[in-house]
This record gives sequence, C-alpha cells and structure tokens, in this order.
Amino acid sequence: MKILAFILSSCFLLSAADVASAKEKPRCLLVSSYHPGYAWSDGVEAGVRSTLKDACELRQFNMDTKRHKDEAAKEKAGREAHELIERWKPDVVIAADDNAAKYLIVPYYKNKSLPIVFCGINWSAKTYGFPFRNVTGMVEVAPVRALLKAAAGISRGRKALYIGADTLSEKKNLKWTQKAAAKQGITLDKRLVTNSAAWLKAYLRGQKDYAFVVIGSHAGIKDWDDERMREQVLAKSRVLSVSVMNWMMPVTMLGMTKIPAEQGEWAASVALEILKGHKASEFPVLTNRQWELWQNQRLLEKVGITLPERLKRKAKRVINIE
Repeated sequence: MKILAFILSSCFLLSAADVASAKEKPRCLLVSSYHPGYAWSDGVEAGVRSTLKDACELRQFNMDTKRHKDEAAKEKAGREAHELIERWKPDVVIAADDNAAKYLIVPYYKNKSLPIVFCGINWSAKTYGFPFRNVTGMVEVAPVRALLKAAAGISRGRKALYIGADTLSEKKNLKWTQKAAAKQGITLDKRLVTNSAAWLKAYLRGQKDYAFVVIGSHAGIKDWDDERMREQVLAKSRVLSVSVMNWMMPVTMLGMTKIPAEQGEWAASVALEILKGHKASEFPVLTNRQWELWQNQRLLEKVGITLPERLKRKAKRVINIE
C-alpha cells in the first residue's frame, strides 16, 4: 500500500508539474483584421504559426472586417479584441492588417505596456502614428512601380483602369497605385465596387477603353464567385490585366505579388524576441522584401500576349495557372 501510495503521489506531483509548466508558457495573441478563408489572412496566419510553433500558447481573434465593414461593426470588433486582451492578458500581441491598427492599437494601446507587433499595414504606418514605444512592425508594400512599367511596355499604352472592392485597404492600394502611375505618365482611372455585377461591368469597360487593367482585391465583394468570374473574364478579355495580389491571379494575366507568410513570419520572430526580454522599440519598422512573379498562361494565350523573358528571369518564381 505504501508503494502504491508513493506511485500515486509521484504521478500526482508529475501531473501538477506538467500543469504548472503549461500555465507558465507565455501567451501570444494573433488579432487578424479579416476572416479565415481570406487568402491574405490565411497566409499571414500560416507564417505566424510556423514560426511560433509551441513557443507560446497562441490564440487568435478574427475581427472579420472585410465582410462586416460598416464603422459600427469595425469599432465593435476592436472593442471585443480589447476586452479579450484585458481578460486573457497575453504577453505579446501580433496585429495583422490595417483595421487591427485603426480600431484596436490606436484607441486602446498607444504607448502602453503591452508589446504589439503589427504586420500587413498597407504602404505606410504613418497614418496611425507608428511606431509607438510599445509597437513596431512590418509595413506591406507592393512592387507597383515595376508592375506598371512592365504593363505599359507590354501593352504599349499608358491609359489604365483600376478595379477593386470598395474597402479601406483598396482605397489605400488605389492611392499608392495612382502615385506610382502619375510618376510614370500613366493615366489611371478607377472603379471601386461592392458587387460582382459592377466588377464585371467595370472589367468590360476596361477591355474597350484602356491599354491595360489593374486588378485590385475582390475581398469585400460579398457575392464574388471564383468559378463564375474566371469564366466571364476568360470569355471577355481583350487587353492585358495585372495585379499585386496572388489570390487575384485566376482573373489576372500578370502578377508581381507580395508574400503574406513573410509578414507573419517576421512578426512572429519579433514576438519571440520580445518574449526573451527585448522591447518592441528595439526593432525598427520595416517593409517586406520578397515578391513573386505569376502568369496566367490560359488568359495570356487567349489574348495572344507573350511575356518578356526578362520578367521571368527577375522573378523569385513563376507559377502558371492553366
């Protein structure tokens, strides 16, 4: 009986130690501005998870502000993320994309003690006043200048149409694309839409009145159907289309795109350093450095466009979508 009691006691002690160890594991919170299934967010998440592994207890909060994009919904999502943080008390927060910055970091955690690493903020973090003493991150930029230069050369025209969803992120993307176009003497008109019918109407106009079309993100267009839109674009395409978003490649001919996993991996690596005792202020705000070349061979052949070999040589990799 004494031996049995000793064994049981030892097992209890081991179990208690395991529980204590689990409780001592640091806590990491990933706040995503968008929703699972959105390609960019999924890529950022994959980068975060592959880097953190089991270094901390990881939770994720999805603000879902692409599908619920009215101001009240965004403010509510930011408030709920704040309430989760105050309740769960993570050791570090990774905040992905613009709405997490605008509706969570700025109103609740400016220069507070909680370390936050952002990623995926489009083009510039100056809008939010970053960095704060407790906030650093990676800004998301795209090779727009190179893409527009290539598009103008291939199409031999300098009049283009930008088509995207009517969202905060797309308005920022449009703004920076317009700046890059102006510097290259490219006239860039715009159509920001809320449904697929309006998107297709804009795309049709692009085939008639423009040398090439710049494809923004469809995220925020609730009735978007990938298969239907692919079929429509294949049937109606007449001019070159380009994008900086890899998930738009099924309806785009040429892409020079950012890599979402790079954002997640970098943010998670900084989070790990913070867990080791470093401060967020020790890490300067950076921009992403990686990009890829995509080509939709089926669409290119339909319109009779052959990409210059120099583009393929410069690319990190080439992916053909048949």
